[in-house]
Amino acid sequence: MMPDDPLSQLRDIHLPETGGFWPPAPGWWILAAILLIIILLLAWLAYRQRRKNRWLRLARAELATLERTASQDPHWFKQLNELLKRTARARYPNEHPEARTGEEWVTFLLRHLPEDSNSQRPVADALVTSTWQPKPAADTAQALAFARAWLEAQKC
Repeated sequence: MMPDDPLSQLRDIHLPETGGFWPPAPGWWILAAILLIIILLLAWLAYRQRRKNRWLRLARAELATLERTASQDPHWFKQLNELLKRTARARYPNEHPEARTGEEWVTFLLRHLPEDSNSQRPVADALVTSTWQPKPAADTAQALAFARAWLEAQKC
């Protein structure tokens, strides 16, 4: 070996150090931004749907309260009928259900019931007329079942 030999002064090949995990490459930033936008969009849609069905949750809670206090009292049937009217006003504001009474109100209820409406007509008639009769003709269990079915049919 010669001391003046330039090849003897060469060192082995060294690979460059690997980059750390931070800062991420631009592709990861773009992916993170897209995921954040998707998460925010889904959260907004869930919030909007929850707010849209708030009236239904409140109506179910009030129906549960009425179920606990069920009695053959015209006042109880009046409260159940008022609950259905408030719910109908929230769900169908352009049809003005709060102004309907008697047969027109029964027809409205049955029209917005997707099940076989004709089989439910006697229950709906009894529910509506029991609000003003001194001795209600409707059965509380049937009236509650009708109200529950009607509320469930109103989901958005």
